[in-house]
Amino acid sequence: MVITNQDILEFQKLYRATFINSITGFKSASLIGTISNKGNTNLAIFNSVIHVGANPPALGFLMRPTSVERQTYDNIKETGYFTINHINKDIFKKAHQTSAKYEKEISEFDACGLTPDFTKTIKTPYVKESKIKIGLKFVEEKEVKFNKTIFIVGQIIEIILPDDIIAKDGYVDIEKAGTAAISGLDGYHETKRIARLSYAKPGAEPKKI
Repeated sequence: MVITNQDILEFQKLYRATFINSITGFKSASLIGTISNKGNTNLAIFNSVIHVGANPPALGFLMRPTSVERQTYDNIKETGYFTINHINKDIFKKAHQTSAKYEKEISEFDACGLTPDFTKTIKTPYVKESKIKIGLKFVEEKEVKFNKTIFIVGQIIEIILPDDIIAKDGYVDIEKAGTAAISGLDGYHETKRIARLSYAKPGAEPKKI
């Protein structure tokens, strides 16, 4: 089967969204927590979180255009902070429910049965039921002019995670923490690591470590 750009544009809207979201492969499964200056908490599921850099440590995620109200975006711009919380197999249904269009005054924490958790470092809520939680300070945004989406970059302020999932070399075993992956918009997956491989060098075959 060969599918052209024109074929894709002629797909029914929901079919096209499902198809293109699926074709990219497995993605991160994250809940992004925010709070407004008035103290209203918000929680939303995202599958676009990526590594931006390690020095300084930074992560980013892609948001849909702000042509309509985006509470996550508005709260980040108001307070300057947000949290990224790994979705695990125990909470994936509740996490998925955060994608429903709740009214602004309704917190997805309350509506979806998840618990806001705070630290002394930032006032933005974490998800208590998440095993791996990352607190970030907003540093930059870039608009993708092609489709008006917005890439948000945050500097990592703190990370909360189980002691026993960090290897001696710094590798974080997210599989041991039960972190789930997403395919498309609604496919949730447990993972099974094939192997870790040694640092790649010219002329040397990678070895399992």
